[in-house]
Amino acid sequence: MTRKAAALLLALASLVVVVSIAAAAPAGGTEAEVTVGSDDAKFSHNKQNEPAVAVDANHPLTLAAGANDNIDLELCDAGPDDDCPFTDGVGVSGIYFSFDGGKTWTQPNYPGYSARNCVGEPGDSDECDPEPPSKGGLIGTLPKYFENGLVSDGDPAVAFGPRPGRNGRFKWSNGSRLYYANLTSNFPGKGTFKGFEAIAVSRTDHVHTAALGGDAGKAAWKRPVIVSRQSSATFADKEQIWADNAASSRFFGNVYVCWANFVGNGAEALHVARSTNGGSSWSQKQVTPASAVPPKHWGHSGCTIRTTSQGVVDVFYEAFQSPFRFLPPHGTINRVRSFDGGVSWTRPRIVFRITDPCFYVEPSTGRCVEDGIAGARNDLAASPSVDIANGAPSGADATDEAVLAWADGRMGLNHEKVLFAYKMPGAAWHGPTVVSDPGDRGYYAAPGIAPDGSAVYLTYNAFTTPFRDDTDSPRNLVGVFRQSSLGASGTPTGWTTLDRSPGGDPRASSQNNLVAEFLGDYVYTAATRSYGVGVYNDVREAVDCPAIDDYRMEYHEAAEAGTVRPEDEDLPESRTEQEQEDEDGAPEPPAPNQDCLPTWGNSDIWSFTTAP
Repeated sequence: MTRKAAALLLALASLVVVVSIAAAAPAGGTEAEVTVGSDDAKFSHNKQNEPAVAVDANHPLTLAAGANDNIDLELCDAGPDDDCPFTDGVGVSGIYFSFDGGKTWTQPNYPGYSARNCVGEPGDSDECDPEPPSKGGLIGTLPKYFENGLVSDGDPAVAFGPRPGRNGRFKWSNGSRLYYANLTSNFPGKGTFKGFEAIAVSRTDHVHTAALGGDAGKAAWKRPVIVSRQSSATFADKEQIWADNAASSRFFGNVYVCWANFVGNGAEALHVARSTNGGSSWSQKQVTPASAVPPKHWGHSGCTIRTTSQGVVDVFYEAFQSPFRFLPPHGTINRVRSFDGGVSWTRPRIVFRITDPCFYVEPSTGRCVEDGIAGARNDLAASPSVDIANGAPSGADATDEAVLAWADGRMGLNHEKVLFAYKMPGAAWHGPTVVSDPGDRGYYAAPGIAPDGSAVYLTYNAFTTPFRDDTDSPRNLVGVFRQSSLGASGTPTGWTTLDRSPGGDPRASSQNNLVAEFLGDYVYTAATRSYGVGVYNDVREAVDCPAIDDYRMEYHEAAEAGTVRPEDEDLPESRTEQEQEDEDGAPEPPAPNQDCLPTWGNSDIWSFTTAP
């Protein structure tokens, strides 16, 4: 039994998982596992990805993190052993807390709609019958979705801001509020909203109670609020949230969510919603034109949002070219701004021209991949990640320097780099410059800047092996955390690598449909005046499975020949197993929990912190 499996058994008795799993790290920092609640040994309970992290500016050792987390789904052995579905109605938006700056993490368990009971056994078992909270169902994901006719669907984004008082005014003395934005769908049989996917925001003013789990922890959360306005053809995706957390701002306390809105004809526009009452209600604004004009103007996505000490709102995003016509596609990082608290927005302006690190589109998924055949998608690797030194919580010592990072393919296949740029108010952008370590093939990146502009931190994932044209050769993924002090003009004085995670083979990660690896779309960094913290995808504790490797190669060849269609994990409606079997040439998938060693599929979220 693994450490996390043992911890899970203890947690089921107490309704909360409180585990400290820390690894040795260089002096001045600590590595720790964030996703401490799952069972490493069974797929897909052991699958986590797409991390997010936020720091409470008014209580700098308090952190919240989110991730896509399959902890509550059924195991592959429930039903046919070679079928590893997303269980209908079961959420995947994991929530984690740290109260020591990221040295240790807690994952609470709440009463909820859960398929943890659906473990099955070798050989075909009965279909999964999830347990509602009234029957003892436990979840390690956001609570109160089932009770409100919704399902939490991941793509996490987290932010802390001030809590409003009874008079509606925001003050840090009122306390702090945690906001968690994620995708949401209707619970089966419910029509809570129109469309395929919406954006919802959960909130709590009592993070210490929420971290305890159980009924009390569940009660600490408010009900989720739908942010996006939906039509029957709308699919909202790739959101990020930010709370204006500098008391010097004219719009102190405002909360903003940006996302890409897809409609039925494939057009894609960027939207921003704002709340002036602590997330109870939202107004929505389209800030870019809808775009579905391939190949050169294919869409807008991958947004990031921050505010200055005076409340200016900056939204950055990527404008894509079609990867099916240009390899690699050349896009742009664009920016829109609001000077009136999100009421109106400037027209989009190009900040940088970029080269997506997309040199190959995998036929089995239809997605850009970087590490090799049947690899993990990297469609959003060149999307911007931004932070601004806004002086939170007071705003008094702000420099309002903006820092920007992304992964770029301009130097060619096997030479993908993490690029960094910075800008002081009223000045031009400096850069971009390469900030990844030599030999690292940048995958996803995120910067964080201290509120007083004294230091900048950078988290990124990278592959250290070249593109593989087979599924047999080993591959290697690392997480990296770097730091630099900033000079008087905001210039980095010299980057130092504080952490390189132990490597792991990304072939041991997986989409639930097994046809390709899966690591998601994000890493995150947060910074205070005294430390920085980053979260990243990690497969150090996972083992490769030759049976899966062979299956993926067969599926890849069948998709290349056109005898099977791509199997994309993020499609709003996926085909059934029978539809797949009816296609000529579809290979027979293995049974992961019988044909693979334990810990195959075990993709985790780890953090590194320099907290004192």
